[in-house]
Amino acid sequence: MSTTLPDIAPPFVAMAHRIVWCTAATVDARGRPRSRVLHPIWTWEDGTLTGWIATAPTQTKRAHLDASPYVSCNYWAENQDTCVAECRAEWAFDLPTREAVWNRFKSAPAPVGYDPAVIPMWEGPQSEAFAVLRLTPWRLRVMPGTAMLTGEGEVLSWQA
Repeated sequence: MSTTLPDIAPPFVAMAHRIVWCTAATVDARGRPRSRVLHPIWTWEDGTLTGWIATAPTQTKRAHLDASPYVSCNYWAENQDTCVAECRAEWAFDLPTREAVWNRFKSAPAPVGYDPAVIPMWEGPQSEAFAVLRLTPWRLRVMPGTAMLTGEGEVLSWQA
């Protein structure tokens, strides 16, 4: 069922934060996909949904996002709950954003929250090995596993 962003954002955030890890896909300059497992944290504030990924700004990720600044984040749980965010991705290298995201992860409750200092190459938010990806979704889908398994529950979708 097509819905509005205010209707889908809270159930999307709840499911994504319960599942925690997503398969994130980008494409290279030749249109070839590459996927990796990442751990976004989502904020729903003042009518805006934003994803934040604490990550290493590797040469591959940078090249892919230079070629196409989009990422697909697909969450799946063993009970067949799935949610997807198709997003525009932007690097944030400025220290205030990196500090804010570092602290957001550090202060968030488990399972989505964790102390980024557990990653050995990240010596803090100022580390050159630490960067932030800001995700701005243009499409969302939330599907409880029961919708597929028993026909019960509502599949929600939204597109900007």
